[in-house]
Amino acid sequence: MGIRKLKPTTPGQRHKVIGAFDKITASTPEKSLVVGKKSTGGRNNTGKMTMRYIGGGHKRRYRIIDFKRNKDGIPATVKSIEYDPNRSSRIALLYYADGAKSYIIAPNGLEVGQTVVSGSDAAPEVGNTLPLVNIPVGTIVHNIELRPGQGAKMVRSAGAFAQLVSKEGNYAILKMPSGETRKILATCKATIGAVGNSDHALEKSGKAGRSRWLGRRPHNRGVVMNPVDHPMGGGEGRASGGHPRSRKGLLAKGLKTRAPKKHSSKYIIERRKK
Repeated sequence: MGIRKLKPTTPGQRHKVIGAFDKITASTPEKSLVVGKKSTGGRNNTGKMTMRYIGGGHKRRYRIIDFKRNKDGIPATVKSIEYDPNRSSRIALLYYADGAKSYIIAPNGLEVGQTVVSGSDAAPEVGNTLPLVNIPVGTIVHNIELRPGQGAKMVRSAGAFAQLVSKEGNYAILKMPSGETRKILATCKATIGAVGNSDHALEKSGKAGRSRWLGRRPHNRGVVMNPVDHPMGGGEGRASGGHPRSRKGLLAKGLKTRAPKKHSSKYIIERRKK
């Protein structure tokens, strides 16, 4: 999975760097695993704008991803690697031996025709899902559950991976992509390998229009507003804005907002890097 840098034939192409679709093997999704997806445009049920800078964008269909991987012991063959407009990673279509089909997030190195399996008896190979207690220490993993059977909640975006550092009693200790080290119940499942499409971080849109296609409207800074609209607005000339605050007056840029008695704090061994 590489990237393409375009020649500067137009101003929009000059700085454009986009992902290459060379690893993608199917152009249309599996019909039985696709549902419609409505866009809110940042409006609530009464039509009032509750989130700014959202709206427009290309119409999308949602691909149903299997984050639980609970078909233990049944081998599945990778039929295709596909593009998913709802996430940064690519997805893989699996055909199970019992006839079922499902999508999973495609890890790095997963190829069409490869066989993957889930369950505690599975080998710790790329694409296989097994409980953390059965994964060797030092292994790179993604798609990690927070509670057993809940389905993967962490390490799902393109290029992300966590490392299983050690095991202590009922817990496995993982080093997360953020640098945080935390405990997770060893009965929780994780998938072997890193998420694919790691070159996603190198992409550059090249023009404002591509942001509009993704449903992002122009975002104006608080400094350029009037005092009535934002605490950092107003002033003669180009005022820097003084103390950084949010639109509602709350301190921004470095103010710790994590709840001091949050229940998950006891599982965090080392906080993420500043």
